Amino acid sequence: MRGKATLEAFIKMSGSASKLYKHPFTVCVEGNIGSGKTTFLSHFKKFDNVTVLEEPVELWRDVSGTNLLELMYSDPSRYAFLFQSYVQLTMLQLHTCKTPSPYKIMERSVYSAMCFVENLKRRNVLRDAEVTILEDWYNWCLKNANIETNLIVYLRTTPEIVYDRMKQRGRKEENAVSLEYLKQIHQIHDDWLYHQTLKPVPAPIIIINGDRELHEMVEEFDKCKNEIFSKVIEDNDVNNTITTVPTNRILPEIKTGISD
Repeated sequence: MRGKATLEAFIKMSGSASKLYKHPFTVCVEGNIGSGKTTFLSHFKKFDNVTVLEEPVELWRDVSGTNLLELMYSDPSRYAFLFQSYVQLTMLQLHTCKTPSPYKIMERSVYSAMCFVENLKRRNVLRDAEVTILEDWYNWCLKNANIETNLIVYLRTTPEIVYDRMKQRGRKEENAVSLEYLKQIHQIHDDWLYHQTLKPVPAPIIIINGDRELHEMVEEFDKCKNEIFSKVIEDNDVNNTITTVPTNRILPEIKTGISD
């Protein structure tokens, strides 16, 4: 019960169950460590019709009193499987939760969690059996859980820039993160969302140059805002089933996702 209560507090949902949306228009913001995801989310917190769900770092820092995030970075060969298992669980919970708003914006997703698994696999940090379990669990979730994603925003940022940003923010668990690691994560995100050669992409993509200064980034965020809010969310029945009605407005930055 403690985990459930903590998650509900993290989501910060309000209102009665009759006012919660089962199928909000869902945007996943993807990118490397320090690519500007938090800044993007902060830009949308001012809108009353948007539920913003940040990456549940605080849950990962306190699993029955254990900082699982710190253990993963300090001793990945021992803790990577345990950490990634919990990441998949918490991200799945955020994907499937009802929201008090018709639009939901998430920091990362259950899809990008597998980008980090892919990197651990390439570095031979995970055992073959551990990779198989994580991949089987991921594939089962895609087929059986209600994971709805309508749009992906990819903040594509140079590894050297995100390395400097990471050092400036000074998150203690990231002290062991090297530039080489960030280059690896960047390449895997590019393979997935830019070149689209790693695995199927579940939704259309908007790619934003994350190397830009803040005021330039805000201009791009506003373009995303216009695209997101161009979708009309209709409440069609007493159970708050939501239907997304697309418009013909497509931004030139959007790439079409690859279907299964």
